[in-house]
Amino acid sequence: METFLNTSQFLKNRPIPGPEVRPASVSETGVRESILEDIALKNLYLSGPFTVLELADHMKVGFEVANELFGRLRSKMHCEVTGMSVNIPMIAITSQGRVRALELLAQSQYAGAAPVALQSYVEQVEKQSVRNVVVHPADVDRAFEHLVIDERKLAQMGTALNSGSAIFLYGPPGSGKTAVAETMSRVLAQDDVWIPLAVEIDGQIIAVYDPAIHKRKAVQALETGDQRWVRCSRPTVLVGGELTIDMLDLQFNPITKYYVGPAQMKANNGVLIIDDFGRQRIHPEELLNRWVVPLDRRIEFLTLAGGRKIEIPFEMLVVFASNIDPAKLVDPAFLRRIQTKIHLGEVSDEQFCEIFRRVAEDKGLDADSGLLAELIHIIRYRLKQELRACHPRDLVNQICWAARYEDREPRLDHAALSRAIEAYFIEPE
Repeated sequence: METFLNTSQFLKNRPIPGPEVRPASVSETGVRESILEDIALKNLYLSGPFTVLELADHMKVGFEVANELFGRLRSKMHCEVTGMSVNIPMIAITSQGRVRALELLAQSQYAGAAPVALQSYVEQVEKQSVRNVVVHPADVDRAFEHLVIDERKLAQMGTALNSGSAIFLYGPPGSGKTAVAETMSRVLAQDDVWIPLAVEIDGQIIAVYDPAIHKRKAVQALETGDQRWVRCSRPTVLVGGELTIDMLDLQFNPITKYYVGPAQMKANNGVLIIDDFGRQRIHPEELLNRWVVPLDRRIEFLTLAGGRKIEIPFEMLVVFASNIDPAKLVDPAFLRRIQTKIHLGEVSDEQFCEIFRRVAEDKGLDADSGLLAELIHIIRYRLKQELRACHPRDLVNQICWAARYEDREPRLDHAALSRAIEAYFIEPE
């Protein structure tokens, strides 16, 4: 039988300090003493001997907390003082402590920063909800200035960002859906949020902070801040065709024996982009059924080993990007939960020319208006295709690649463009 573990079970009578305040004692960390003691002993086994101050640095806690843990380990004869360094004890693990450390490492190899309590994580994520972000036209214009998009579409995107709800970007391949989704995330990334290095729940450790995703801000917390939290830009997580249903659950490593948070947990307080939606290894209906409740109620249940479920926040902007018609992809009940649908399709002649000029200028080329008019005519009438936002970049790349092959400077003329068209497009039968 599955056991559901609600975060309310972990509420304490006393408040737990936020990331801006460093806990002054073990009890203020919100994590059980035995768990912190075990992590301290593993740190000492793997990286010691060192001073109590260095133990504090390894565990990202204050000196008071590290000193308290040192006292507990010493009372159990798991460590001993080997000297003093500037009036701070130098400590080393004992043979008895080494035996205990090996037992602990066999259970879990997590050794590093002390985790934060699940309660603290839930409270902080809710404080930092994307629903609290206010976006104005100037913010959107600034973020999208490198793209050529009409004002009506920009207004739709700004409105969607203010909603903090799910967004569906759809349209044909090459219409710029991924670029738009990533740019939308950069609007929100101007904000700072606190990301925990790890979260503890029922004695289990879940690693959350991922340096490949979470971008540290240059200015870190004050010395009085809780170093178990990292101040970052709002995160962006992009997943594509590699997404499977297993990737949406806690990732338990059988070697290290601790968990890594799934993509949506790492995306909390930021943006989760499901690119090429409908082409994943997971069937769309399976994904949508999984997220019906999270998109509605902003909570999700994740499963620990043994079947126990924990409730965590689902506080992110989810962007579904697809070249499949939404009506053919999902049922009306789910479409209702995706509050904003934005179609990105054919670009106008003026937009196409502007995109081409920008791409050409970036490569040091001049785009002649007459040549661009001829190109538009060929794409639309001879090749019988719509003008796509990706065409200028792809054609200019073809021209530059050919010039590199022939060991000459690239030129944007009729001959070079004709060769690029021949290489890039498929002629209709």
